[in-house]
Amino acid sequence: MENKEPIRILIINGKMICGGVESFIMNLYRRIDRSKIQFDFLVHYKERFFYDDEIEKLGGKIYRLSFRNDNRFFKYKKDLKLFFKEHKEYKIVWGQMDGLMSVYLKQAKKYGNNVITISHSHIAGAEKNLKGLIKRFFKKGVGKVADYRFACSTEAGKYLYGKKDFKIFPNAIDTKKFDFSQEKREKIRKEFSLPSNAFVIGHVGRFNEQKNHEFLIKIFNEVVKKDERAVLMLCGDGELKEKISMQVNALNLQDRVIFVGNVNNVNEFYSAFDVFVMPSLYEGLPVSGIEAQTSGLKCLFSDTITKETQLVVENVYFKSIKASPSEWAEKIISISVYKRESKRLEVAKTGYDVYDEISKLENFFWSLANENETQTNNK
Repeated sequence: MENKEPIRILIINGKMICGGVESFIMNLYRRIDRSKIQFDFLVHYKERFFYDDEIEKLGGKIYRLSFRNDNRFFKYKKDLKLFFKEHKEYKIVWGQMDGLMSVYLKQAKKYGNNVITISHSHIAGAEKNLKGLIKRFFKKGVGKVADYRFACSTEAGKYLYGKKDFKIFPNAIDTKKFDFSQEKREKIRKEFSLPSNAFVIGHVGRFNEQKNHEFLIKIFNEVVKKDERAVLMLCGDGELKEKISMQVNALNLQDRVIFVGNVNNVNEFYSAFDVFVMPSLYEGLPVSGIEAQTSGLKCLFSDTITKETQLVVENVYFKSIKASPSEWAEKIISISVYKRESKRLEVAKTGYDVYDEISKLENFFWSLANENETQTNNK
């Protein structure tokens, strides 16, 4: 098959914020051969977000639905129907947002032009509230409307697909970019006026219920009692940031907790950290956990995070989510003294280097395009 124009893949996501799923997508998008394959995006908010400018600079189109603004379900289904009727050019649709995947992939199948659908599971749980209940309800139909099923981990696959088969697609990163750098370490520490002997605990993630920041602050409060050099750096943003800030102030930790926000150079912050801590309530397979290990950090994860995250065995530890903040603090202190070394090659060998995955993905999309053309010609 000869294509002068690139194959355009429609990626469906909530919004292109600075999050793990979005980082995964952008890691691929920046490095894929865009003269042959282009990514376009259908999102669920009218506002612009973190990656929108970069997407457009890379040649991607962004289509905006209003569902997350107005929460009108039947209007949402109608908007999807109109979109796929108007955009027959999309032959491959890749769903990244699990909550409504069964809805939008079904509409793509029904109203698109012989669309091939791909579902991608990035999470292994849901919130314990009404939103989570709705997610669990809608996930039941995903297996029926997806032609190809991907997951970032075994646990994420089982969560979304149940007993149906699926393929593991690693949350690959640019391992060179996240390699440990003494120069970057000193740069970030100087930028934030940290003492030379500061013990920096780091976390990278959105401020939402899943990431469990409230518990992380309680843990850090106990660490401070044991080590007066302790500093906590929080990279990310989100709806619970203000609440966590109030908690920090209530514990009189405001001089020790740094809210970094969303940054384009998060790779440099890993070099500045001494220990990476992630007490999430649930995960699929956290991209930030892979990035932290690549940088040679000692990592402490909650036992609710899949063991598949453990790529650098000697640097990764798990702690029960039910353990007390004091117990977590003790573990953090116990792993804090070690010789920092790059683990880039070790991580790359496990299949988590994005350059190894790009060629596989390009070949996959080309095979789908050929499959689609064959099916169309046979009709």
